[in-house]
Amino acid sequence: MNSRPDLELALVQSELDWHDAAANRARFEPLLEQARGADLVVLPEMFSTGFSMRSAELAEPEDGPTTAWLREQARRIDAVVTGSLIIQAADGSYRNRLLWARPDGSLAHYDKRHLFRMAGEQKHYAAGEEQVLLEVKGWKVRPLICYDLRFPVWSRDPRDTDLLLYTANWPAARRHHWNRLLPARAIENLCYVAAVNRIGSDGNGHPYSGDSQVLDFQGEALLAPGDAAGVFRVRLPAADLAAYRERFPAHLDADTFHLDSN
Repeated sequence: MNSRPDLELALVQSELDWHDAAANRARFEPLLEQARGADLVVLPEMFSTGFSMRSAELAEPEDGPTTAWLREQARRIDAVVTGSLIIQAADGSYRNRLLWARPDGSLAHYDKRHLFRMAGEQKHYAAGEEQVLLEVKGWKVRPLICYDLRFPVWSRDPRDTDLLLYTANWPAARRHHWNRLLPARAIENLCYVAAVNRIGSDGNGHPYSGDSQVLDFQGEALLAPGDAAGVFRVRLPAADLAAYRERFPAHLDADTFHLDSN
């Protein structure tokens, strides 16, 4: 692990235009230019529309314009660019899908597992069934989406994840939960955690406080821009993570378990 390079992250914390994918793509394009030089650039959950239950109206096909735009942005700034959007999958279901666009044009994805029933998300979207482990510069990155944060079993795995990555539209009313659960995930998984939330208010009048952040393996903040808009960058030292796991190898005593997708 010591031979890996450090990882340069860029978190994009922004307001979102309600139900207007073209406006959001235009909003994020200059912000992505500011993120040039990072290895991994993270956008909020449903960054093209805001957190909406109008899936049938707003969904894009798997090869739709926002997917093409993500691929082009990743190529343009030579970085992995990721965030979630509303997708109609090949089977016809609607998904809150995180896309992982690489500079070479290839894509990976993660479908949100835990659908936020207090907003009726489970009535409008199909839940994902699989954890996904992705790679950038030799780092093992596991993407998760918003409400997934509340479920520690889903956030846990036995594969030595280096970075847990949460993209969210987490409302200001529950910011206390967000700010407590993120350090817990870092500490219990002995890994870095990065989380990107939006700011402003959505079309339903719900305010968002931002609180995007990056935490180290002890839950200490490396980056915490509060409610500011902008592109926020941080470098994650690979050697520090390796040294901590060697000094405090609690992962060796973790319980084994099996995840049931039903």
